[in-house]
Formats: sequence, structure tokens, C-alpha cells
Amino acid sequence: VQEIPHKKEKPKKGIAREWVDSIVFALVAATLIRCFFIEAYAIPTSSMESSLLVGDYLFVSKIHYGARTPKTILQVPLTHQKIPGTEIPSYLDWIQLPQLRLPGLSKVKNNDPIVFNYPAEKQYPSDLRTFYVKRCIGIPGDSLEIINKQTYINKVLLPTPEKAQTSFFIETDGTIRDRIFKKYGIRDVSAANGGYLIHTTQETADELKTLNFVRNVTEISYDNNESIMGKPDFPKGIENNWTLDNYGPLYIPKAGDTIAVNSENLHIYGPVITFYDGNESAEIRDGQLFLDGKSVNYYVFKQNYYFMMGDNRHNSLDSRYWGFVPEDHIVGKPVFVWWSVDDEGGLFKLFDRIRWERIFMPIE
Repeated sequence: VQEIPHKKEKPKKGIAREWVDSIVFALVAATLIRCFFIEAYAIPTSSMESSLLVGDYLFVSKIHYGARTPKTILQVPLTHQKIPGTEIPSYLDWIQLPQLRLPGLSKVKNNDPIVFNYPAEKQYPSDLRTFYVKRCIGIPGDSLEIINKQTYINKVLLPTPEKAQTSFFIETDGTIRDRIFKKYGIRDVSAANGGYLIHTTQETADELKTLNFVRNVTEISYDNNESIMGKPDFPKGIENNWTLDNYGPLYIPKAGDTIAVNSENLHIYGPVITFYDGNESAEIRDGQLFLDGKSVNYYVFKQNYYFMMGDNRHNSLDSRYWGFVPEDHIVGKPVFVWWSVDDEGGLFKLFDRIRWERIFMPIE
């Protein structure tokens, strides 16, 4: 009788091997989810107040506008620019892959809140630049103009976000305590001669006028004769009367647009052509554009561009200062606040600092 050979049993994994396999699986799964589906972000500045607050933690959808394929692949998993707690870079830029965008659920629309990579941070690869969150005011092909704080797109008024803030001056005979400002949700406060400079909504400013220790509340506007205080930095190298409240008109380029290149519009579109549009050899000399060493009179844009502004209109580092956001810098759409905690008050008041009313709040 022929003996049936027994199958050799696979050796059981040791505890250490099981832990390693579990950790590797968790890292791969988390990286894929973070890269292609959804990722958590924190709000570090007050540029979107009072729509989004410092201490809000957001979930950002990558699938709304289409997830980007990885560009910088030599990177410590679940890190960004540096290894946490150190100044050691968490990546190597030896290999940079072409970046593609997967199909998304929708296109970016005017007034959408957007998370994107800060384009002016050229010391990092584009996919590892600092994350910003602003509101997309202008989309590709739009002509944008701000007139007396009102934004017009293609000469049609764009609704101002409900919680948008601007600057006001409070006149008072005494001292206003911090708890009063906190009660009204005012974070940006500067003492000035005879009062305080604040950033808040018109609704809150009207409430402050009713307080018996407030003499007057005046809205601050940067008109065309204003000082450098209200002067934007973009575009550079051209004389104009643009301010934070009176800006443009400015055309936002889209992929396939052809422009006649001249010394005036190169102040606006030169950074796009030389830094963001994928040209390996592009430079501007003596008011002329050179591609691969040859002077050109026309240029065709290779990708779409966007114009971003913060809801805190007088205290936001946005496109009025550093220009357009390329499409390959768009990260995703913030969908809701999953956690929110006031950054003031200390560790021992952590429970009191939690903003319970903002948890799971949708972002509009």
C-alpha cells in the first residue's frame, strides 16, 4: 500500500513577526487612505475666521476633486516635511514622479473652501509644501475684481461668505478686558490710540455698538488712496492703485489659454510660466519671455489656476499677496470639523476648552 505523504505544516509566526506584519499592514492601509480618500488637518491661523477657527480639526476629502498620485515617494510614512519633533527632513527628493489626478466627484466652484499646498514655498517639492485652507474666489477663466470689499466675478457680484470678517476700530474711554472679546469670539485684537483694532463680522460689530462702555465702532476700509497698510504684494513690479478692498481686474488663466506676452502682463503671469507651468527652461529677461533660450511673443498655459482668499479678509495671507494656486497644488475639499478645541486656557482646562457645538459641523 502506497503511503500518502503528509503536507508539511507551515511554521507558526512568532509574536514579533505578527506584530511587524500588523504594523506594516496598518501603515500601508493608513497611507493609502490618507493619499487617495480622506485626511485630517488642523487650522493653525485665523485667516478663515470666523468660518473656521484656530484649533478646528478637519477631515478633508481627496475624492471630491480627484486624488493626486504620489510625486515624492521617498518619504517616511505618515509624515509631511520633517520627522515629528525634529528638524530632520522626512523625505528625499531624489525621485520625483509625474503627478496625475484621478477622476473626482466634482469641479472646484467659486466660494468653495479648499485645502492646497502653499505655492510660494519653493524649497519643498510641490506635494510637500505647507497645507493652507482658504476659499476659492476665482476659478480658471474668471475675471476677478474687488470693489469696495465686494467681489465680482465676470462683473457679477459673488456672495460674501456669511461669517466673513473685516477690520473695525472700537472707540472706548476705558480698557476692554480679554473676556469681553472672547465672549464675542474676537481673537485678533490690537490696542490703538483711544481704542482697539479688531477683526470681526458686521453682525458682531453691531452688537458691540450697544455696549455702554463703547463710544463708537467704525469699519475700516482700504480705498485707492490708502497707505501701504492695505497694499497687496501681488502682482509685483507694476504700479497700480490696488488695495485689499479694491483689487483688479485680474484674469485667472486656464489650461489652453493663449496670451500675447508683453512687459506688463509678465508681472502677473511670469511666476506662473517660470515656476508652476512645468517649463524646464523658462526665464524673463528685459521684459521678455524666453523658452529654451528663444524669445517668445505668445504663451499657452498648460494647467488651470485658482485665486484664493481667506474669510478674515483683512488678516489673511492669500492670493492677493502671493498669486495664483496651480491645479496640481489642490489637495481636497474640507467636509466637516471632527474635533475643535480652544488653544487658550491651558492643559488643566482642556474639557472647558472643547468646542462641543463645532464637533461634526459641516464646512460650507
